Amino acid sequence: MASIVAELSRRKAREQDGSGSWANAIPFNQQDFEKLRKECLQTNSLFCDPTFPANWDSLGYNRLGRYSSKTIGVEWKRPTELCSDPQFIVDGAKRTDICQGTLGDCWLLAAMASLTLDPQILSRVVPPGQSFTSQYAGIFHFQLWQYGEWVDVVVDDQLPTKDGKLLFVHSADGGEFWSALLEKAYAKVSSSYESLSGGSSIEGFEDFTGGIAETYDLKEAPPTLFHIMRKALQRGSLLGCSIDISSSADTEAITSQKLVKGHAYSITAAEQVHHCGSPVELLRIRNPWGQVEWTGAWSDSSGQWDGVGPDEKRKLDHCADDGEFWMSYADFLHQFSRLDICNLTPDTLTGEVGRWHSAEFEGTWRVGSTAGGCRNYPATFCSNPQFFIRLLDMDDDPHDGEEGCTVLIGLMQRDIRRERRFGRDLNTIGFAIYQYKGRSNIHLGHDVLLRTAAVALSPTFINLREVFGRFKLLPGEYVIVPSTFEPHHKGSFILRVLTEKEAHSSPMEEELDADIQEDVDPHFRRLFVQISGNDAEISAFELQQILDKVVAQRSDVKTDGFSLRTCRSIISLLDISFIAALGLVEFHTLWTKIQTYLEIFKSHDSDGSGMMSSHEMRAALAEAGFHVNSLVVENIISQFSDRSFSIDFDSFTSCLIRLELLFKMFRTLDKKKQGKVDLDLQQWLCLTIN
Repeated sequence: MASIVAELSRRKAREQDGSGSWANAIPFNQQDFEKLRKECLQTNSLFCDPTFPANWDSLGYNRLGRYSSKTIGVEWKRPTELCSDPQFIVDGAKRTDICQGTLGDCWLLAAMASLTLDPQILSRVVPPGQSFTSQYAGIFHFQLWQYGEWVDVVVDDQLPTKDGKLLFVHSADGGEFWSALLEKAYAKVSSSYESLSGGSSIEGFEDFTGGIAETYDLKEAPPTLFHIMRKALQRGSLLGCSIDISSSADTEAITSQKLVKGHAYSITAAEQVHHCGSPVELLRIRNPWGQVEWTGAWSDSSGQWDGVGPDEKRKLDHCADDGEFWMSYADFLHQFSRLDICNLTPDTLTGEVGRWHSAEFEGTWRVGSTAGGCRNYPATFCSNPQFFIRLLDMDDDPHDGEEGCTVLIGLMQRDIRRERRFGRDLNTIGFAIYQYKGRSNIHLGHDVLLRTAAVALSPTFINLREVFGRFKLLPGEYVIVPSTFEPHHKGSFILRVLTEKEAHSSPMEEELDADIQEDVDPHFRRLFVQISGNDAEISAFELQQILDKVVAQRSDVKTDGFSLRTCRSIISLLDISFIAALGLVEFHTLWTKIQTYLEIFKSHDSDGSGMMSSHEMRAALAEAGFHVNSLVVENIISQFSDRSFSIDFDSFTSCLIRLELLFKMFRTLDKKKQGKVDLDLQQWLCLTIN
């Protein structure tokens, strides 16, 4: 319950004061940089981070674990111990500041290299004013986008070394440390350095910008791709590329023309030049290793440059021996396998990029309630989270010549790297888009989703951190259904939507409400007198015996018997006389409810087993008059279902009684009808302890 309260509190803070936005980044691990630095300066001490200590646990858990041969001889040292005049940044961050160490995180280095191309983005990730001289206290901070929120990450400057040299990322001259400290901040939010091994540059792109990345298979490159790349670079987008490997033996193998397989490169320019009077499309590409370069056409020593005029050559910043090289676009398509582009969201940059309109939603797949799997599983598919989008205006001057509304959708799994050490695997995820016209404050069921075909699908269901799709849809209303491929796989996700024109989007969720009715039957007195006895009251203990006896006589429902707590909740709900027992009127109301609940329960027991699937719970609640959203449904399932995510009749009845009691409590306390209540500690304890 504490975790639920913490999550609700986080969401409320985000709505009220923008916590997690770029303007109001959340201190990671609740560590305030300014406060910690001030404390260190006052005590004349250097900061030592207790949440990411300089020991083997921060290095890793397997290959870089405590007993690994790779960690033998590792010492943590501060830059002031490694050189006489350490610098944080010298003359601005440059691509040559980033040289790969022994860690397999070239994907991250490629993203860092692209980051240096735009001072505005860089200053967001690497806050200015940090140094080893002015107010130096061994503490630095960086800002990263993490699953829908910007976090401010504090690190100390103790870095892993071996034989007096940095073990991981370092600058070419060894005296500049912003890249090594940024790598440490990324390792911290990922739980260890080892968690950074392996990945795609799009992950780093997104976490440095908050943008949405898309991937192209260069064997199936669209004819307008060079134009897309050039326009993306002009907008400040980040681009990366790589060469696929066919086996683990190919990892970081070097081709005859000095390209590295399975290695992440960054693309830093796309230009058209004239070679002997004919136009040629060129790309500038950087290897984070800083040395191994392409030796084919248009490489640094290639004869093709002799056919380019001196003015154009100077414009292209042609240089050698820095890991950066030029290549023709045609050779690029032939040599490389994959291209990644990170599209920047409106708050990242001003100008042309601002024409994107964005929406972002958080969601969960909870086993038994909202983990419905793909449409291959019709019994559970409709229980997945659903999101509404209304497209009004078509794009202006589409570059592909196709009229419609461009929609970019990214579905991202949360906290993947942090959970690697616990053996968690990625879910296989994807999404479907349905055209729909109607209310957006409901949750669509089988009668809608299973009777119509999807108008668009994610490119594939795949076990990646993020699945992305670019679509051209006609103006109208649509519902996006994100899911795992198979049902009953838990996870949490971020769904992000970018559109060229302004669009309305929202979760497809019911407004919280309950239709509570109470009826009295004048012919009920004789039965009540027979049951209640001389005192004309039914206590919780008597009620338990009555209900258990009634359901035990039925073969069409299964039950473990009503608990005494459920019976007390029933009396709390219906006891209008405040005698802690049920009188005639109250018991008649209960009896009517039980009959209604039984009919609803049987109608949703689709296989006649006497049990109801937890995936039917939302529809059953709605039939009983309770309209609740996905978060409430998830918590109901966790409380009232069994190990196989089935619900028996007594649990179903207990849930409905509890819901009705909670709704009544809230409405009684919400005297101003504002949809919120204020409680002191005594009131809170008295209410929640029931």
